[in-house]
This record gives sequence, C-alpha cells and structure tokens, in this order.
Amino acid sequence: MMMKKISLFFAFLFISVMSFAQILNPVKWSYSSEAINEKEAFVVFTAKMEKGWHVYSLHIDEGGPIATSFTFNKSKDYVLEGEPTESPKPISAYDKNFAMQISWHEHEAVFKQKIKLHKPNIKVTGTLEFMVCNDKQCLPPEEIDFSVEVKAGVATLKKTSNSLTGTVNSNDSVKEIVDSSKKQVEAVIKPVDDQKNEVELLNDDQSTSKKSLWAIFIAGFIGGFLALIMPCIFPMFPLTVSYFTKKSGSRAKSISHAGIYGLSIIVIYVALGLVITGAFGSDALNEMASSGIFNFLFFLLLFVFAISFFGVFEITLPHSWVSKIDAQSEKGGLIGIFFMAFALALVSFSCTGPIIGTLLVQAATMGERVGPAVGMFGFSLALAIPFTFFAAFPSLLKSLPKSGGWLNTVKVSLGFIELAMALKFISSVDLAYHWGILDREVFLVFWIVIFGMLGFYLLGKLKFSHDSEVPFVTVPRLFMAIIVLAFTIYMVPGLWGAPLKAISGWLPPQTTQDFDLYTNSLSSPKINQDTVKKKYAGLFKAPLNLDAFFDYQQALDEAKKLHKPLFIDFTGHTCVNCRKMENNVWSDPEVLKRLNNDFVLVSLYVDDKADLPDSEQYISPFSGKKIKTIGNKWSDFQATQFKTNSQPYYVIVDDEGKELVPPQAFNLDIKNYINFLDSGKQAYQKGKK
Repeated sequence: MMMKKISLFFAFLFISVMSFAQILNPVKWSYSSEAINEKEAFVVFTAKMEKGWHVYSLHIDEGGPIATSFTFNKSKDYVLEGEPTESPKPISAYDKNFAMQISWHEHEAVFKQKIKLHKPNIKVTGTLEFMVCNDKQCLPPEEIDFSVEVKAGVATLKKTSNSLTGTVNSNDSVKEIVDSSKKQVEAVIKPVDDQKNEVELLNDDQSTSKKSLWAIFIAGFIGGFLALIMPCIFPMFPLTVSYFTKKSGSRAKSISHAGIYGLSIIVIYVALGLVITGAFGSDALNEMASSGIFNFLFFLLLFVFAISFFGVFEITLPHSWVSKIDAQSEKGGLIGIFFMAFALALVSFSCTGPIIGTLLVQAATMGERVGPAVGMFGFSLALAIPFTFFAAFPSLLKSLPKSGGWLNTVKVSLGFIELAMALKFISSVDLAYHWGILDREVFLVFWIVIFGMLGFYLLGKLKFSHDSEVPFVTVPRLFMAIIVLAFTIYMVPGLWGAPLKAISGWLPPQTTQDFDLYTNSLSSPKINQDTVKKKYAGLFKAPLNLDAFFDYQQALDEAKKLHKPLFIDFTGHTCVNCRKMENNVWSDPEVLKRLNNDFVLVSLYVDDKADLPDSEQYISPFSGKKIKTIGNKWSDFQATQFKTNSQPYYVIVDDEGKELVPPQAFNLDIKNYINFLDSGKQAYQKGKK
C-alpha cells in the first residue's frame, strides 16, 4: 500500500511538471459562506500561498503593487454591507522601492464580505483581482471569476482553485490523471503539510515581528542615550547621586534605593508606551504608516521639535504638575523614590519630549502592537542604567565631563537632524498626493543645506542666541564636523541624478528627478529612434534612455531589418525586482553598451491596464480567458511561448522568434548577465553562418 502511494506521488510530480512546465501557480483560492443569521451571511475567500509567496492586502496606496480586491455582480438577491475584511493582520513594512508602507499576507489569508440576503438561497458571483510575489519575482495581476452558494442560517462550502492554465475540459485524460493522483497524495501528506505550514506561519510571523521590535528597542535605547547628554538631564547626575548617598545612610541601602529609582524610571516610561497603544490600538498605528494625513502631522510634529531644540521655545509641562510630583518625592520610602523618578521625567520633558515624540512616530510607522512600549523600554533602560550605576559608585562621577556649552551643542545638533527627518514625512505626502513639489533634487537641496549648516555649526561658524562662545574647536567636534560635511558633499552629485545608493531609501524615487544628467549620460539615442514610430510609445518609457520597442511584432520586424537578435524584457510597472535589475545591472557600462549596440530591445509590460482596441481583443487558446488589455496580451504571450509567468524574465531570440540561449530571471550578478548577453549574440551569429 505504501509503495503504491509513493508511486502515485512521483507520478503526480512527473505529470505535473510535464503538463504545466514552468507556469507558476503559487496561490490557490477557495470560496465559501458563513451564516450569521437568517438575513445575513459572510462570503469568504481563502487564499493559500506556497512557501515564500505572498498576496497583497486590501489596502495599498496608489503607486504601489496591486491590492487584493473583490468586485461583486449586482443582484436583487442581496446587498453588500460594509467593506471586505482580512485576517490575520497583514505583515507590514516600509518598502523603499515603492517609497511607501506595504502590507501583505503569507501562507494563508481569509477575506470576508458581509451581505444581507433577500432570499434564503442565493448565488453570489463576481471577480477577484490579486497579485502574487516572492522575494525574487512577481507574477502578473490575475482576475478570477467566483461563484458562491449562500444559504440563510447554514454555512456552505464550495471550493474552486484558480489556475493560470485556464479551464480544462473534463475529458482531458492528463487532467484526470493529475487530479486523481493529487487527491491520493494529499490524503497521505496533507496532515503533515498542514502542521508544517502552521509552524512555518507562526515562525515567520514571529521572526518578522521580532526584527521590527528589536529595531524599535534599539532606536529607543539610542534615544535614551542621547537624552542623557542633554542639558536638562546631564546636570542632574550629581544631584540625584547626592540625594541617595545622604538619604540612605549605608552603602547597601543606597545601592538598593538607586536600583528602585532606575526601575521606577523604566516603569513610568513603559507605562507611557502602553497608554499610547491603548489609546490608538495597533490597527491605528499601522494605518498611520501609510496615511497621508498622519504623515503630514508627523512632519509638523518633528518640525516643532526641531525649532524647540534650536531654542525658539521650550516644550514644558504645566508647572503645577511638576510642583505636585516634586512634593511627593520629598516623602520617604519607596513612594518617595518613585515620585522622584516621576519628577525627573517631568522636569526633563523639554529635552526628552522631542526625542520621545520622534521615537513614538517611528514606532507608529512600523505598526507593531507593543512597539511604543518596547521603544519606551529601550529609552528608559538607557536612562536608568547610568543613574543606578553612579548612585552605586558615586566616586566615578569625577570622571564625567563638566556641564557646559557642549550640552547645548548636542541639543541643537539634534534639532538639525529632526528637521531633516521631518522632510522625509512631507516627502511621503507629496508622493501620495502627486503634488510634485518635493522632487528628488529639491529634497536633496534641503538636506544639503541642513547638514551643511550642521557642519558649520559644529565648527563654531554658526551660532544661536543661547550658545556659548567657542574659543577653539575640540577634537570630538572636529571629527563630527568632518563626518557631517563629508556626508553633505556626498549628496551633491545627486542634484545631477547620481543614484546615492547609501541613502536611496530616504530619497524620493529617481523618476521624480527633473534634471538627471547621470541617467542621460548612460546611453545615447539610436538612429531608428527618430525614424521608427513605436507602438505604445506614448504609454511607456524605457529606463536609462535605452531605445526600446513596446510591441513584440514591431520589434521582431526591426530585428529582421537590422539583422540583430531580439532581447525580450518581460517587465511590469509594479515589479520591484525589475527596477532593481535596471538600476543595478542594466546601468553597468558593459551591460548598457551591449543592450544598446548588440540587440533590438523590446520591453513588454505584463501588468499594464490600457485597453486593447476591440479589433485586437481575443480569447486566449492557452488560458481560455479574454485578452482585453496590453498587460493581458503580453502576459498571455509569455505564458504561451515561454511557459512561465514571472517577472523579470529575459529572453534572447533570433529574428524568427526562436530562443537562442536559456532565458534569465532575477540575478544581480553583473558578470553572469554579461555572459548571458554575449552567449546570445554568439548564438545568433553562429546561426546566420
């Protein structure tokens, strides 16, 4: 019996490979209904993804990848109630390629739409659209028709799986063998796979969450360290230590009281983080990350913090609060120590407030439920450790530098950094609403000026009204000025389009650059650019000023005319790895030279939504679907001709459309890509001899 099952397993694998070749179908959809009562029910859509693949959330801002969406056909039998929901909570992270927060689901996702029934038994039909990607490639957006039977008071299940190969007739013998084999194999391996998937889902989610929380904790700890050397806190070291050594009497008691003091600081700040989470909730924090309104508010908040650090005003709490807490700290015992820590938090708020506010903004943009509490724990830990340490070993206070003007220098320097960070948030708003005000070079101008002024400030060439005289530049200030001014000069070439890869994640996209000499210098126009009117040229623009076609047949005709091999670039607007290949591989001078001179280039966008003329629309013999858009056309062409549907995908063919060398996908190895191009050219020349 076991041998039979093993044989069926390998038969299934073999037939699957032979039948579907390289066509990827990493997500399976099933549809069902869940009764709520006699008048209401949920239409349920379940997506199960293969390991490493993901579908996107319902909520993706404009300019990002394709969000999962559902279109319901109108019917008198029911009405929609509210918007669709999704579970579990999407994984969310900032994607520097899209310059926005992106949310997605891995392993399994459940989407629900609540409906109100006008009949006890109905059928709900419509179309779902989704896009599936992994860390190397994205498949074209897919539309699937669905049909779900819904009964009042009874939940029914009707499963349907999507397939890029389209509808296969029931009398198809290969299909029957595959389905039969698959069912028997699943009976053996499904329980194990289900347990494995559950463990993998848990581990992946925990891993992603842990990384985010560690980043928040580290940011909080660094913020706490910076707060220590602010003029509101640093002078309090000797006062606090003196308090414990006098009040405690013995060394042991002084150490224990100092420990309680440090623990109280942690409790106070962590409680603040928990209050923030409780007030807004994790969902609200997640929405803040991609909301244009909240990004604008974050910009204003950081801008206010910056000018407060410059000394225009101080952000302080009401004096009555401080007085009451300070009075409580005079009491003895543990309560007095706790309120002394509370007094420290209130008195130092003018310095710590902007740092805490920036930290909470960062936690909000990462969307973690306990992010604010974790950030506050890191912040308070950095504050508590030195106070506890010096209270335990008061003689070490002599090794600390004396208070003075350098403390204000730290405060003002942080003001410059706060101002630079504020621009990042207003840039996100500018991109989201397509204002076109803060383009890449405008953003860089602001940053160059801000960090240049910081460098001159550190050298004592720029002073504020409350600054102390700087009779000479100390060695630490000199080295800090060198670092800041070097960074400033590093950014200058970006004004002419230099990629500035070290900070590209903070900058607006390269496509917003108006004056881009760097990209313009990478390639030169060809003669046929002026003589050939390219189809779809008004819709697409080739990267790096390459002379590309956007229609396969037209490009093939040009290849015949010029006696050159045809280089096919299957790409997409939302294909992140396509952009990585263009920016990191195609931009290499040797690669660019070959693309310019040795090939006719055609870029086929498989996700474009522009409608084809009615005369060019057709039913695909391969998938059975109606091809209505330019993207549909090239996606179908890729799947039909090359038995794959992933991007980026690069194929070199001769002027008859025959493959010359094995195609390439996402690979950032420049040497490998050069070999790929050279071998394609050599194969073409050999075939023409």
